[in-house]
Formats: sequence, structure tokens, C-alpha cells
Amino acid sequence: MEIPTGLATALRRGTLEFCVLALLENEERYGVELVTQLGAETALTTSEGTLYPLLSRLRRTGLVATTWQESPAGPPRRYYGLTTHGKAALAHFRSEWVVFRDAVDHIVGTEHQ
Repeated sequence: MEIPTGLATALRRGTLEFCVLALLENEERYGVELVTQLGAETALTTSEGTLYPLLSRLRRTGLVATTWQESPAGPPRRYYGLTTHGKAALAHFRSEWVVFRDAVDHIVGTEHQ
């Protein structure tokens, strides 16, 4: 059974949000580093076209904060890190992820054994 388009988009967006928040959990990271690491650690296609708008939205909603740091090799770089609100959201995301996945599996008929 094919996953409905709206659901597929929500899954992809939710998964990317979770991955970004998890990667930022313990340290600030440079944007390009996030793109590279997400590409290496997930099966999702990540690029500047998909990740940077997501980082912008997470920043606007107060889950992620940015800082600028001088770079010896060029212009200042923007680093991303979790806010207190972002840490709480990640904890909630982790607790709800199993319930969310199970609900999706039920909808698309791929329940885990």
C-alpha cells in the first residue's frame, strides 16, 4: 500500500526535525556540518534546499538558537544549538515517536510484529 502524499511529507518533515534536534542535543554545529552528517546518518535526501529552511523554521519557533563565530578561513560562520525549549521538544519527540510510528504503521498496514 502506498503512503498518502500528505502523510509521507509529514513523516519526512518529522523525521528531519527529530534528526536535527538530536544532532544539536549536546553541542552547537555549523550548518554545513549538519547537512553532511544528516546525509551520512540517514536515508533521507538532505541538501541546502531542504535543510536550511527547516533550520530557519526551528529557529523562528524557538527550538534552535544561532550564534555567529569568527572563522580563520573566511567569513563568520553561523552555528546552531538547542534552546531550553528545543531540549524539551526533543524529549517529548522521543517519548511520542514510538506512538507516532505505530499509528502510521497501522494506517498504512505495515504494523511491526
